[in-house]
Amino acid sequence: MRAQFVLSEIGVGLRRNLTMTIAVVVSVALSLALAGASLLVRDQVNSMKDYWYDKVEVSIYFCTKADHTSPQCAAGAATDDQVAQVKTDLAKMALVQTYTFESSSEAYQHFKQSNPDNPLLAAVGPEAMPQSWRVKLNDPTKFDVVQSAFAGKPGVKSVEDQRKILENLFGLLRGLQTAAFVIMVLMLFVALLLIVNTVRVSAFSRRRETGIMRLVGASNFYVQMPFIAEAAFAALLGSALASGLLLGGHFFVQHWLAKKVAFITFIGLSSVLAVIPLLIVVGMLMAGIAAFFTLRKYLKV
Repeated sequence: MRAQFVLSEIGVGLRRNLTMTIAVVVSVALSLALAGASLLVRDQVNSMKDYWYDKVEVSIYFCTKADHTSPQCAAGAATDDQVAQVKTDLAKMALVQTYTFESSSEAYQHFKQSNPDNPLLAAVGPEAMPQSWRVKLNDPTKFDVVQSAFAGKPGVKSVEDQRKILENLFGLLRGLQTAAFVIMVLMLFVALLLIVNTVRVSAFSRRRETGIMRLVGASNFYVQMPFIAEAAFAALLGSALASGLLLGGHFFVQHWLAKKVAFITFIGLSSVLAVIPLLIVVGMLMAGIAAFFTLRKYLKV
């Protein structure tokens, strides 16, 4: 009987404040969707770091004849002995996992394959491309050790870390994550205000019923429960909508974006499904707690 009464009161409250309930559902959905997106972007960045950092290489470039104007290449192009000495030093470093030599002709062919329409191809030949050692480290974060060991050595033009290229991409993704988090906080604040206002209006519109319930000895919990349940139910609908938005976003990424950006391995459906229960719990708790404290102030029980 009590459960039936509570459910009937929830239905009455939702119908009386339908417009505000819809506003609560939409604001909760948007804020939780942004929260979920922020978590998924974080997982995506971590996944990409694990994938790409495992493939990242340090490149040790040697001087060519065209580099004679550079201070580090004033002696001219690197000799075979200088190239061999770098190989010997690499073999002695425990930090180095593997190292592969790329000749000028191989570098030219790679550049040609990667940039078939580049006008520079008609103006330069293989001799313009530097020889290099492509070094893979056991710990890619220890680039400074390799740089300090080989930068300035005879015949070495530069030591470059491919992580710098990736950091720009990761920085962009982290910026998007931060922006999503800030917007999420603002939307959650708006949702809380709407929940508080909806509960206040609902309590005011049913002040006669709650007064009668107090007179007949109803407990505080029994009086407050319909209002708390209304807010939690609206948040549940918002959480469900947010979950649908995340699943829709995942479908878009996997079936369209992944085909356009083939070099990125996107996180799978399991990551999205892992976030959804958290969104539902957070949404309902947020609404329930907000309603509870609002009723303590505006519903004299």
